[in-house]
Amino acid sequence: MSDNDDWTPGDDASSGGTQVVEQFMGDTITMVEPSLSLRGAAERLRDAEVGLLVVGTVEAVLGVVSERDIVRCVALGADLDDTTVETIESKDLKWATRNTSVADVIEEMMEHYLRHVLIAGDAGELVGVASMRDLVAAYLT
Repeated sequence: MSDNDDWTPGDDASSGGTQVVEQFMGDTITMVEPSLSLRGAAERLRDAEVGLLVVGTVEAVLGVVSERDIVRCVALGADLDDTTVETIESKDLKWATRNTSVADVIEEMMEHYLRHVLIAGDAGELVGVASMRDLVAAYLT
């Protein structure tokens, strides 16, 4: 960090604080059915090289399942073939719009200990997922 200890993300026109989340959100949305097994979910995460699965459809998101959710279930001894994503999905979803500032999205993520935020289009449909990793790029460009 610079010598200026009072620096905040929105202070500098080149910082991520002045950019919108649409510029940095991931281009992959991996949708799954609620009946998908944990084993199937782990395979989808691996194959798509993502950290979050969205349960439902773009028009009707039911929940999300992260790689951490699956690891937690494995550690608790869940049956990978009989347990479905529907039984472990998070329904407390955090959304932003395409034009939400990167700084605001990161603030929300930090406040709620999130690694992913869903991005809504003009009609409220899911258009993307922003991960903490995606948004770090706003501060590195």
